[in-house]
Amino acid sequence: MADFSVLSYCDGDVSLPSRPSNSHKGTFGRVLCVCGSTGMCGAAYFAAKAAYRAGAGLVRILTTEENRSILQALIPEATLSVYDGHHPEPNVIDEAVAWADVLVVGCGLGTSLASKALVSHILRFAEKPLILDADALNLLAIHPALMTHARGAILTPHLGEMARLLGKSVAEIARDPPSVAYEFAKKTGTVCALKSHRTVISDGSPRLFVNASGNSGMATGGSGDVLAGLLGGLLAQEQNRHLPPLDLTALGVYLHGKCGELASERLTEFSVMASDLLDAIPSVLKQYPTKP
Repeated sequence: MADFSVLSYCDGDVSLPSRPSNSHKGTFGRVLCVCGSTGMCGAAYFAAKAAYRAGAGLVRILTTEENRSILQALIPEATLSVYDGHHPEPNVIDEAVAWADVLVVGCGLGTSLASKALVSHILRFAEKPLILDADALNLLAIHPALMTHARGAILTPHLGEMARLLGKSVAEIARDPPSVAYEFAKKTGTVCALKSHRTVISDGSPRLFVNASGNSGMATGGSGDVLAGLLGGLLAQEQNRHLPPLDLTALGVYLHGKCGELASERLTEFSVMASDLLDAIPSVLKQYPTKP
């Protein structure tokens, strides 16, 4: 007998953060994207732009020095903090973390010793809401002792990443994703969004969401980076609104899926790319009411 009840998000559940007219950049939160390694700056771009498109007031990217010029050209709205790709400087990390309200960590980061040092430092010392994706999850799988510092974070593994985290096969994970996500979240004290064609979101409580939006067009490189940034942008705005992380994660996953549906209507499911998901965010958000 399962210890959870399965819920499904729908259009009627969506309520976006309010946008008071008497506001400024800080009103809508600061997102730090700790993303991108040499040759992987696209992941940082997708996460940062998704955070902005979701409504964040300010976005900064913490990345390697090699990515500086291309990211400044791709997304001039974001500020950059850069570190030595071989030896990340703790003072650079600490300054960027202190600036932020929310951290998105792992997109395109790689699993080098330098990336391990960077993620380890953040997990141990950053007392900020965390969204851990991609290589942050792979580093947790390689160095499981780090998981003790991830309590309270939102984790967004796909089936392969979850298989590595648990030391199981993808087939075992795919057999019962709701139970896997529930048991993992309960054991680790995290919110787990286990991504598949029907993403499961659990925080280990009796309430578990199975997402019903999205389609096969979203099975493309960079899609997960967009989700991580979208969640970061939503979470930055919700800091003082007390929306439970489980519900916020379910909202972000649902909106991400709606972006896939809208992009596919225009392009077909064959042709959607991550940049098309970014472009769809404004039109999707336009469909839903904001909180009073």
